[in-house]
Amino acid sequence: MGKRMRGRRVPLNPIRTFEVAARCLSFTAAAKELNVTQVAVSRQIRALEEYLEVSLFERSHRSIRLTENGQRLFPAINRALDDIDGAVAAVSMRGRRDVLSVHTHTTFGQRWLIPRLQRFHDRFADIEIRLTASAHPVIDARANQVVIRTGTGRFDGCDAEFLAPVELIPVCTKALTKSWKVKSSPANLARHTLLHSLARPNDWAQWLASVGMTTIDATRGLKFENSVLAYEAALQGIGVAMGVRVLVAQYLRLGSLVAPFPHVLPLDLGYYLLVSKDRRISPGIKVFRDWLRDEISAELS
Repeated sequence: MGKRMRGRRVPLNPIRTFEVAARCLSFTAAAKELNVTQVAVSRQIRALEEYLEVSLFERSHRSIRLTENGQRLFPAINRALDDIDGAVAAVSMRGRRDVLSVHTHTTFGQRWLIPRLQRFHDRFADIEIRLTASAHPVIDARANQVVIRTGTGRFDGCDAEFLAPVELIPVCTKALTKSWKVKSSPANLARHTLLHSLARPNDWAQWLASVGMTTIDATRGLKFENSVLAYEAALQGIGVAMGVRVLVAQYLRLGSLVAPFPHVLPLDLGYYLLVSKDRRISPGIKVFRDWLRDEISAELS
């Protein structure tokens, strides 16, 4: 049997028929899905069994079930057909646009993703990104969609890939620090307005506690709906915002904001790319995932 199987290709029609019949556990249902007769389904299954020289189904009067050999074969056939579908989809992208929905937090979308989307478009013009943002991005299993959000890594119904850590670091304009006698002392914060994001209400308290500044009221200052507005207030010199390092790295590199204190506080959170477990990963998702990983790696290196 081994020599014969290596000498010629496995018959594809029986393989496809087997996959449907094994998934449905019904020759009648398989015939309906394949738009053929039940006799044709039985004939294809029998041809595959004769080719393999094993039984794949146990047949009774009213039902069928997979044999041990059938149970071993079914997941492997499923994976192989998924690979074929993915390869065909990748080839057929030529001449059409692959539409990918990306849903993320408002701040990540506005302050990190949007400034880089032109680079993505220049490299992958055949993939159309449709970006939406909210305070609590959720996955839509019916769409060709990814979600970028923060969490601990466990998301119900989703496969999650870690992208970047959530690390807290205060940021402000350089002009705001010019009068400080001890440049790196967090005690200077007592003289300035703290800028808060209501979407991240505990950031200042956690960072101040980590540097022992328990005498500074972590709740005082100005409060904004989200970090986008808090960062904008910092850019205008109004006060000191608590930045998430991956989101403010570009401002620090350009010099529009500075990090006046060396202490960075890592949280037990990260940014993750989520894809529904119920959805096959499309070529567009794979391209976007790899690009996103490279961009974040370059940002934090």
